[in-house]
Amino acid sequence: MDTKKLLIFLADDDQDDRMFFLEAIDEILLETETKTFENGVDLMSELLDKDTPLPDLIFLDLNMPLMSGEECLEDIRNEPELVEIPIIIYSGFIDLDKISMLRKKGATRYLQKPTSFNSLLKLIEQGINSLFESEHGPNYIIKDG
Repeated sequence: MDTKKLLIFLADDDQDDRMFFLEAIDEILLETETKTFENGVDLMSELLDKDTPLPDLIFLDLNMPLMSGEECLEDIRNEPELVEIPIIIYSGFIDLDKISMLRKKGATRYLQKPTSFNSLLKLIEQGINSLFESEHGPNYIIKDG
């Protein structure tokens, strides 16, 4: 059985939110490698670099400087080699019309940023499990304990 670390990209301009996210990722039972970006421009630069491995999953904040999450989502979905990467919109607000529009533009899931660590941990685990738990999908390394 082939196993690998789950490569996750997070684009979020809020440093506290990035740190909160990384702490939660460290608690989940899958072996992960997480790269963070402060804006969509840096994320797109990394994604388009042919010498860099593509992520298994992207968490994307909507409100960022230089390039919004929505613009980034559109650019990712317009690149043939990136179109299959699952994207979870990771935002602080809920607008059902906006969520519907983002799904039509290619967002895989929408996750509202929670206010507690335990809620964030559960939501990240649920999001990852819903995308990657499959008897035919990739097998990722499970952490001990």
